[in-house]
Amino acid sequence: MHLVSWRRVRAAAAGAVALTLVLTGCSAEESFSYTAPDQVDQALAEETTTQLQGAVEHAMAKTGATGAIVGVWVPWSGTWVAGLGTQSVEDETAVTSDMSFRIGDVTRLMTCDVLYALADEDIVELDGAVPDYVSGVAQLKDVTLLDLCNGTAGIGSSEPAVRGAWLTTPERVWAPLEMASFGLGKGLSEPGTTYRNSDASYLLLGLALERASGMSASELIARYISRPLDLTVTNLPRPAGATPGDNSLSGNYLNPVEGGYDCTAPVDITTLSSSTGFTDSGVVSTIDELGRFVQAAARQGLRADDAEPDQFATPLPAYKDAPSWYQATGGAYLVGPLVGQHGWTPGYATGAYADPETGFTVAVVLNNSTAGGSVAGDLAFELAAIASKAPAASGQTAPEFGLPFTAEQYHDAIEGLTTCAAPPAE
Repeated sequence: MHLVSWRRVRAAAAGAVALTLVLTGCSAEESFSYTAPDQVDQALAEETTTQLQGAVEHAMAKTGATGAIVGVWVPWSGTWVAGLGTQSVEDETAVTSDMSFRIGDVTRLMTCDVLYALADEDIVELDGAVPDYVSGVAQLKDVTLLDLCNGTAGIGSSEPAVRGAWLTTPERVWAPLEMASFGLGKGLSEPGTTYRNSDASYLLLGLALERASGMSASELIARYISRPLDLTVTNLPRPAGATPGDNSLSGNYLNPVEGGYDCTAPVDITTLSSSTGFTDSGVVSTIDELGRFVQAAARQGLRADDAEPDQFATPLPAYKDAPSWYQATGGAYLVGPLVGQHGWTPGYATGAYADPETGFTVAVVLNNSTAGGSVAGDLAFELAAIASKAPAASGQTAPEFGLPFTAEQYHDAIEGLTTCAAPPAE
């Protein structure tokens, strides 16, 4: 299945050619068109796929994941989309590439895309103060909607306070403001100065977008993400506890034991309330649709070509002492030429990145969240480094495309994980 690049256009597209499909938007003044990228329609070379599979299986072993789904699209070389492993230790059903799963923090990029879409339509102001849109947060009078999207609001993360409740009561329905309050309780730093990895920011941003538009977050994701990109599975589900779909990848976590976690007995947490993540990490998708989305998002393909401001124009270091090529803004991490997100939600660790210039794209999910979300980023970068060296297909020329890191660098980072440990002797 090919990925696609999108451009939002005003009025109906004229002179459509064979590779262009026009979809009617949500108003008479809008339509959406996409043009398939120049993607070679063949599998990646066997040597490349062997390396890619080895990297995924290594990450599975180090994290206790029994299953994974991965997609790699190299426009000048080929594709590799695969399901690896089984649903669980007890359920040996093979994982397939069409299974749905929770995309974790990649949801943040979708939420920011909705923000920019509403700003382009003059429904919200990027520099609007948060209390103008969300009640009960008067302390955020100097924080803007753009700060929430960029991670520069100075708000702490709710995750440390509620993670235990997520795992023990997965079907509990949370109010977004209640969830965000745990992050607000961490204290505020000066807004607009540094990037802070805060789930609370994206929960508040979702609430602000709902109030400004008069639509639910689920409706906003459908209108501005799923429908224009023809994503038939991607959605923000209702908050009632449920699996990620009728054909879903199992989600699991591990119980702690001395020296690590017991990888022989993962706990199934596939059934979960989407309110656990809401507009921070609650969306579900498939690997093909996730890859399609992140390619479009990296290119800002859901906006007009001349839309301002640039969503990724003001990045800040992603963490203290981060290399100059690892930054964050606009709901995304900018890692060398790649734009995307990675993170976790109970049961899953997910990463998706794309190069806006070439369309080069990687996406991966592991069905165990115990190691957190960083491993999904590390694995995505390892896969990207391997795939970037894939030989050009016959008749194709590889572009000048390089990455400021190596596959070995992130393979070693994953090797250093100590997630799995043998269960205590009886």
